[in-house]
Amino acid sequence: MHLKLQKLLFSVLCSRKSMAGRPLFPFFALSYFTLFLSVNPYNSLGSQKVEVFLYYETLCPYCANFIVNHLVKIFQNGLISAVNLRMVPWGNAWINSNGSVVCQHGADECLLNTMEACTISIYPDVYAHFRFIHCVERLTLENKHTEWAKCFEKTKLGTQPIDCYNSGYGKVIEDRYAQDTAKLNPPHRFVPWVVVNNQPLQEDYQNFMAYICNAYRGSPKPEACRSISFEIESTDKSNSVPEVCRAGEARSFTSSELAKKIPR
Repeated sequence: MHLKLQKLLFSVLCSRKSMAGRPLFPFFALSYFTLFLSVNPYNSLGSQKVEVFLYYETLCPYCANFIVNHLVKIFQNGLISAVNLRMVPWGNAWINSNGSVVCQHGADECLLNTMEACTISIYPDVYAHFRFIHCVERLTLENKHTEWAKCFEKTKLGTQPIDCYNSGYGKVIEDRYAQDTAKLNPPHRFVPWVVVNNQPLQEDYQNFMAYICNAYRGSPKPEACRSISFEIESTDKSNSVPEVCRAGEARSFTSSELAKKIPR
């Protein structure tokens, strides 16, 4: 309907002439485009998108479960159209005094964090890099994370992220993610750590879609929000036991063998 209205206005303006016989369109061009923007539903959607950040680490089983079984739903129900999704694969890693990176689940996790960071950088379209990340995290849940390279073929993406990793540029990206994670206020206590429009959801992260719908200020609300409860629980969850990988927990389950198998 909006598109038909726009075409009608355009044709009318182009056909109208002044008393002098000259087309009136140039005089109405600014007004037309102002009206176009006001009736274009995609314009209002783009300006009202909700910022969603996911801070995670690749071999945390709870991060993998959230990505594979929960976050994916916003792509399935169309809610992604109202969201600017930013994924930050760093999590509970830290940098030693000598500059080396230590990851909570070992060297394999460091490799996969960096590989996913490179994929996000090289394929900035959220649909593209999420497909790859979803594939890798599904393998994590299946205890097959060593088969991560197969995800390039499965998602029909090129293997440029491997070059990014080998060149050292991936570490530059990860250093930036480390800084972004360190600046969180309040500091993250675990992963997955979900932030919606600067509001950390903390233990209530699995209820993220309700927060997105509540935060969205465009009109009308996304269709998906009609089936999502807007009730945000206000009870104190400080004593609950969420499914998370806590910062500071010593969990090193993998060796450095995976990095030795990367093509160079």
